[in-house]
Amino acid sequence: MKKNFLAVLIFLFSPYLMAQSTQPNKNQRYFDINKNIDIFNSVLKELDMFYVDSIKVDSLVQGTVRKMLAGLDPYTEYYSEEEMDDFRFMTTGEYAGIGAVISYKDGHVIINEPYEGLPAAKAGLKAGDIILEVDDKDMRKATVQEVSNALRGMPRTTVKVKIQRPGENKPITLKIVREKITIHPVTHADIVNGNIGYFHFASFTENSAKEVRKTFLDLKNKGAESLIIDLRGNGGGILEEAVSIVNMFVPKGEEIVSTKGKVKQWDRVYRTNEQPLDTLIPITVLIDTGSASASEIVAGSLQDLDRAVIIGNRSFGKGLVQTTRSLPYGGSIKLTTSKYYIPSGRCIQTVDYSHRNPDGSVTRVPDSLTQVFYTKNGREVREGGGITPDIIIEEDLLGRISYYLIMENIIFDYVTDWVLQHPTLAPPDRFEFPDTDYESFKQFVKSKDFKYDQMSAKTMQTLQEIMKFEGYMDIAAEEFKALEAKLAPDLDRDLELFKEEIKDLIANEIVKRYYYKKGVLIYTLQKDKVYQKAIEVLTDTDTYHSILQPTENSLAETF
Repeated sequence: MKKNFLAVLIFLFSPYLMAQSTQPNKNQRYFDINKNIDIFNSVLKELDMFYVDSIKVDSLVQGTVRKMLAGLDPYTEYYSEEEMDDFRFMTTGEYAGIGAVISYKDGHVIINEPYEGLPAAKAGLKAGDIILEVDDKDMRKATVQEVSNALRGMPRTTVKVKIQRPGENKPITLKIVREKITIHPVTHADIVNGNIGYFHFASFTENSAKEVRKTFLDLKNKGAESLIIDLRGNGGGILEEAVSIVNMFVPKGEEIVSTKGKVKQWDRVYRTNEQPLDTLIPITVLIDTGSASASEIVAGSLQDLDRAVIIGNRSFGKGLVQTTRSLPYGGSIKLTTSKYYIPSGRCIQTVDYSHRNPDGSVTRVPDSLTQVFYTKNGREVREGGGITPDIIIEEDLLGRISYYLIMENIIFDYVTDWVLQHPTLAPPDRFEFPDTDYESFKQFVKSKDFKYDQMSAKTMQTLQEIMKFEGYMDIAAEEFKALEAKLAPDLDRDLELFKEEIKDLIANEIVKRYYYKKGVLIYTLQKDKVYQKAIEVLTDTDTYHSILQPTENSLAETF
């Protein structure tokens, strides 16, 4: 009897004992937080009072905050009051200004790209224009942020911009009426191959699902019997917009994504809550390494539900969800609060930021450590590695010289000069950059004293040191010298070796000057292997449906 009574007492008091044991841990955590806040405050005061030079308090504190957050993951970020306009633009796709990308080049802020149909383009601003003044204020030594702030303002107000245009002797002054700038999320849509609807979707901003809905219905009215959704380069955005887009193609009540984090009250399950537009139309989704977050929710959920064939390259692998929290003095923090899981139950997050290496670096989750999940039809899919397409089309990697021609603005500057000599251009789907002009480009590169680094040459130096250290240099000296000679930087050789690749890069930049991003997309689709494969799959009904059925072999077919 005593034993039973003792057992009852232990059972009754165990929750109390557990609560008592966790309370000291909470108290210790609160103490640690307050202690470190006091330390930080004291250090800042001491610096302000006694440091030999004056300190810029705002930049010092904000730099410290950003460095602290950088140790967590790349998506947890602090936005000061001055930066909130940029943050709102990222989430809404809207701001009030002139509608142009600006950048810093050769000591000046220049127009990098005016957006089609927006004030900058309508007023006549062109890529390459150097910004000298904004509303009579000198901008010759201004930063990109300072020029950006000056160009923005209330809608329907006028801003006066003085520029120096390449090829012109005198500066040009333009009056531009600011507008509420909205970046259209659908870059381009069309009927291709007779009856296939195609659209490229650039970002998941507010109300972007409505634009996709409108685009899809328009394609259907024009005779689309199947669909290509191009999510390549789409870095994501608002999760709810992704769910709404999937809802157009799957039945009401389907679970699309769930989120799980530290605060259990914030965990959510997102289901389709409206009647779909079309649950039968064959769909292919195009993805690449630039497809992330909300793009991966769309592609991954359509794959898990066996509703679309995914084609391209493995996606970025961002399975983290961010929440915005307001901070004092007009700032905000965007912090990672949960991970998301798509219908099969998998999380596609590629990198585990919570377990860093001793040097602070992070690594991808090895495929051997990932878990297998199953689609609705029973196909195998894996977690932790982004979205692996059903059909993989290997990407062509840029040569090293091409990378430097872009980064050093050599192609940009050449095209600026080329455009001055060519007032009009053939439509994007018919334009070709001629070989004769490529010869002039090679001369232009040489006139700029262009130099580029080669990783292979640096690796050869390292290999030589290792071979000497291990005693292999004598027996492999001739082979090493022969390889070294072949890998030595040679501008003439590399300009010819990577000719077709460089010509395409030049053509892209040229087409953008006349037809903007939409034109570049139309131009690139002509030689796009992923796009061509999607058309091939959609025109073969048996192949399309067989891909969506489980097989005994590999997870993906590679071409």
